[in-house]
Amino acid sequence: MSAETFIQLAHGGGGRLTRELIENEVVPRFGDGPLRGLPDGATLPAQGGRLIFTTDSFVVQPLEFPGGNIGHLAVHGTVNDLSVCGGEPKWLSLAMIIEEGLPLSVLRRVLDSVRAAADDCGVAVVTGDTKVVARGQGDGLYLNTAGIGTAWAEFELGQERIREGDAVLVSGTLADHGMAVLSVRQNLDFVNGPSSDTGPVHRLVGAIRDLGAAVRFMRDPTRGGAAAVLNECVEGRASGILLVETALPLAPATQAVAEMLGIDPLHAASEGRLILFCAPEAATEILKRWRALPEGAGAARIGTVNRDAGRVVLETVTGGHRLVDVPRGELLPRIC
Repeated sequence: MSAETFIQLAHGGGGRLTRELIENEVVPRFGDGPLRGLPDGATLPAQGGRLIFTTDSFVVQPLEFPGGNIGHLAVHGTVNDLSVCGGEPKWLSLAMIIEEGLPLSVLRRVLDSVRAAADDCGVAVVTGDTKVVARGQGDGLYLNTAGIGTAWAEFELGQERIREGDAVLVSGTLADHGMAVLSVRQNLDFVNGPSSDTGPVHRLVGAIRDLGAAVRFMRDPTRGGAAAVLNECVEGRASGILLVETALPLAPATQAVAEMLGIDPLHAASEGRLILFCAPEAATEILKRWRALPEGAGAARIGTVNRDAGRVVLETVTGGHRLVDVPRGELLPRIC
């Protein structure tokens, strides 16, 4: 009898095991349609244009953390998935799986956060569902969302459009969410410690809509961090990416916690950031527009697409080079 293999926690971490699970189990069954290429959202034909449809689930622990809570994440994560597909978010669903014994005060704070975030993003929560499970079966609260948006014609995005010489931009400091959640879990009591970057990126995308022809690809670096996104973009391709360590935007508190715990910030999640590939001549203008917005104040060019096939390499502060790989195991479970 052959040994059965089982799902591990690491299969949900956004790293190599997540990728293998999706490619081996999901894509062979459903990847012959809009799911092909594994976009953040499906772009679907509709009368008079195109719609973008996405879904996401949120199981973060703890439910509340510095800078936000699971309610903020649910709205921002869904809005951001629609935005990086080149669309304008419009409508959300909200489904709740609540564990018996959850304090009603916690649920109220989460729902207030959902409402505030949705209002800020200009989206409406239009449908949903509620289930309650027995004590010990739900870990407090899980949220599931789906989102629908309208696609902007100016954007034609895809990893296959990335080419040598393209600039790699990020809209703000990296790894803040991952380090904020980890600090709470590890009971690290910091003054002015890391705070989650949870927030929307739809205004950043809207600000460069007229430059859409120069934009190759966009994605938000959530599970697996920037390393997962960048490696996915060059895997199996003739191009690679050279990052510059001195150009990486890192908040001092985030950098301090990452160094103390021995965690590469490129592997940690951001929940309100956008990674963008664009034609090099458009990079300066995109950064200028982003930096004019509060959510883009820390925007930076962090690298360039080169000929180093399938590899993401970091030029260190000392002038050396190291490979930036995707973690195989679970670095930060239950991060979103």
